[in-house]
Amino acid sequence: PDRSSAELIRAVAGHGLVTHTGGEAARAEPLALAAAARELGLRVCVAAHAPGGADSVTVAELLSGQEGPGRDADGQFALDLLVVLDAPQLDVESAAALVEGVADGARLVLSGDPAVLGSAGAGRVFADVLAARTCPQLVSRTPDPGPVGELVSGVGIGELNQVDAPGKEVVIVPVQDAGEAVHRAVQLVAESVPRAFGIPADSVQVITPGHGGSAGTRALNAALKERLNPGPGRFGGFDPGDRVVHVPSPGRALPARVVSADAEGLHLDRAGVRIVVPKDLVESQVRHGWAITAHQAVGARWPAVVVVLPGDAAQALSRDWVYTAFGRAERHLSVVHGVDQALPRAVAEVLPKPRTTRLTGLLKTLAAAGEQPEP
Repeated sequence: PDRSSAELIRAVAGHGLVTHTGGEAARAEPLALAAAARELGLRVCVAAHAPGGADSVTVAELLSGQEGPGRDADGQFALDLLVVLDAPQLDVESAAALVEGVADGARLVLSGDPAVLGSAGAGRVFADVLAARTCPQLVSRTPDPGPVGELVSGVGIGELNQVDAPGKEVVIVPVQDAGEAVHRAVQLVAESVPRAFGIPADSVQVITPGHGGSAGTRALNAALKERLNPGPGRFGGFDPGDRVVHVPSPGRALPARVVSADAEGLHLDRAGVRIVVPKDLVESQVRHGWAITAHQAVGARWPAVVVVLPGDAAQALSRDWVYTAFGRAERHLSVVHGVDQALPRAVAEVLPKPRTTRLTGLLKTLAAAGEQPEP
């Protein structure tokens, strides 16, 4: 981290934009840069797609002014350095707002792993900036340690390898149908993982390709709620203690827990912050969160992850989906596997869906124009 921070500082000192890619290094090294910049007395802000700890704010909070440094008289961030984590999740609208908010003379660092699923909104800003190569780029692909890191690294290059996992860090659970997949997932979350690894059920995240179907998030959450927090669901289908995700806007799934409900709406606790979702928005903005999709999981990690792949999920799989889902696990990954050869085929052959965008060409044109001598 010290050497990488020095390289980043040298790059930031001379340029307006730096991109930095890689696994968990995509967070660790830019955070080290931010710490080093603060020690030099610079005004620094770290923004992430998902809540990321006491030293960072979310991109949405920064843009809304809810958190972060605030803006000066010209409407720009009162910053010398803005570090954006999870940069692949930036759509064109949020990226434009961020860039417009960075004052002349300030520096912007975009950090992220280009192999994960892209933004829920329009565009592929991070990938386009990388492809244009019009700004400094530092690539640091330091794999996560252990069997999970080895597996995810292989997926990133199109290989689904069998890894040596003597401590059962990676477990494959074959199933015949969706009903068995749900049953085994509940068993893993409620019993097997807590017993084998000492990881509480609340720290085990289930990830599956879609919301519908016999083993989608709805079916899995219904089964997990019945096992982990049974209740009548008298608050619009929710009970105090339910694990949920709050989706205030497309592409933002914020983990929370139900506290209570009253005439105002549903009261949630989100990492110690109390929020109220109005009654008329509960149905569209709150979902049970024991099981989520990989798109909802981007930007977060859990001690243990159970990825559920029922037979009808085969068409939804792609290399970036598998990479993202498997890469959310820190210590343990269980794969409830019912898709036969569709999984290795997806990893080897199914690349991310293309998106139509002009940003790469525009960036190259602007850079070329900037290099032309004055007439």
